[in-house]
Amino acid sequence: MADTKWMIKGREFANCNCSYGCPCQFNGLPTYGDCRAVVGYQIEQGFHGSTKLDDLRFVTIFRWPGAVHEGKGEAAVIIDERATEAQRGVLLRIITGQDTEKLHDPIFAPIEFQVDIAERKARLVVPGITEGRGEPILNPVTGAAHRVRIDMVGGFEYELAEIGRGWTKTSQPIKFELTDSYGQFAEINLCQSGIVR
Repeated sequence: MADTKWMIKGREFANCNCSYGCPCQFNGLPTYGDCRAVVGYQIEQGFHGSTKLDDLRFVTIFRWPGAVHEGKGEAAVIIDERATEAQRGVLLRIITGQDTEKLHDPIFAPIEFQVDIAERKARLVVPGITEGRGEPILNPVTGAAHRVRIDMVGGFEYELAEIGRGWTKTSQPIKFELTDSYGQFAEINLCQSGIVR
């Protein structure tokens, strides 16, 4: 199955513990030395070989003791309970990375996920596991929504992301809480070779 072609196209909301600018996006070290993040994905169109992945959702929870590229992290994957056995298997193949030192057993659960990239708003809930929301950054003087984007030339996850802020609490299998920290809202279009351009 290693040569099987796959593609997922959809939207994501990511919330990590870094400050609004997230130095990791610029090859810097995490704001506070470690990395904790939750990412929700809505697949609009997707496949792995002959297995369709349209309209499925998944969530990843990560924790690294230092920068991501230094490894030694742990990850948990939550897959939409609506996925068939075949869809679950291929999503796990796509999602799980080779550099993760500890991968928790997958969880199959209902996922509530709404994201409006242009408005920098999101809501992500997996009952009993994680709950988060994303909002625009507000101007501290006027209170107006502040718009910032990252145009990632040669990136591996997205080409253009709207930046906001987020709040997320996870209760299992990796427990942490993020408060008014980096939020990322992006269109994704990925395949076995990276970003589909």
